[in-house]
Amino acid sequence: MPALSLIALVSVLSAVFAKQLDVHPPQQQHRHWAQLCSGNPSNRIRGCDRYGCGNFGASRQGGKGERHVGVDVICADGATVYAPFSGQLSGPIRFFHNGNAIDDGVQIRGSGYCVKLVCIHPIRYHGQIQRGQQLGRMLPMQKVFPGIVSHIHVENCDRSDPTPLLTPDVPDVPPFPQQDIHWGTVCAGNPTNEIRGCDNYGCGYYGAPRRGGKGGKHTGVDVICADGATVYAPFSGELSGPIKFFHNGNAIDDGVQIRGSGFCVKLLCIHPIRYQGRIIKGQVLGRMLPMQRVFPGIISHIHVENCDRSDPTGNLEKGKGRRK
Repeated sequence: MPALSLIALVSVLSAVFAKQLDVHPPQQQHRHWAQLCSGNPSNRIRGCDRYGCGNFGASRQGGKGERHVGVDVICADGATVYAPFSGQLSGPIRFFHNGNAIDDGVQIRGSGYCVKLVCIHPIRYHGQIQRGQQLGRMLPMQKVFPGIVSHIHVENCDRSDPTPLLTPDVPDVPPFPQQDIHWGTVCAGNPTNEIRGCDNYGCGYYGAPRRGGKGGKHTGVDVICADGATVYAPFSGELSGPIKFFHNGNAIDDGVQIRGSGFCVKLLCIHPIRYQGRIIKGQVLGRMLPMQRVFPGIISHIHVENCDRSDPTGNLEKGKGRRK
């Protein structure tokens, strides 16, 4: 091919690709999506209320096998909604198909992403939008579901879990610096994180026999905590859950995981104030569930288990009641 023809071909191709980039800007420069709703800079996900829970995979339709195929990002009625990434709009998206006050939404498709944002009223249903640009406003969810935690329903077009993408990029800020190896107080009324001794149901220290002594060992520790007491975050980190230990829906079958810098722990038999988002060491995490209803006479406690099932006793400050 003559040199002049080759140069001309390269010029044409460069112009075509440049035009395509203008129309479809690359989205992969950000690992995470931007803030969705004013007043919720971390895209905090709705926990549980009397209508259900907002995490991906939560039960729907009274627990009859249906699962939540999106996540619910907290957003006050009337709040401004922003585009999580740059892309092409399409809509409207009717989720309820009944014309109620929140039956509106829009889809955004960018390079590598496609998401539906529901229960919002967009400023338009078509055209290009840029990451962080105003997309619309939150609709009046309280009119339809009084007392619910108002939220944007965020659903990937392929129904995969969008949770990992919903942590906005925070450059140059270490997320969870750990001040020391010892965790903070876990339960109100137990400032030293005293560990349950032994009662009619067994012992609370790490490695205690389980399953009637037939080889099973306790892979966590039981920090004493009165039913209904306030529970605190032992260190700063990222929440995930819910964690179901018993898998039978009893009164204490709830919990949450916290993963921080160098730590990862599951706190069970508690009801957290939320299952997703960031939490700071010492911040209220939730409350102790009614263990006496399930195990009358037991020493009520939080089951504390490291994600790798190693012994957390050394991190629990001045833990007492453990085996000598």
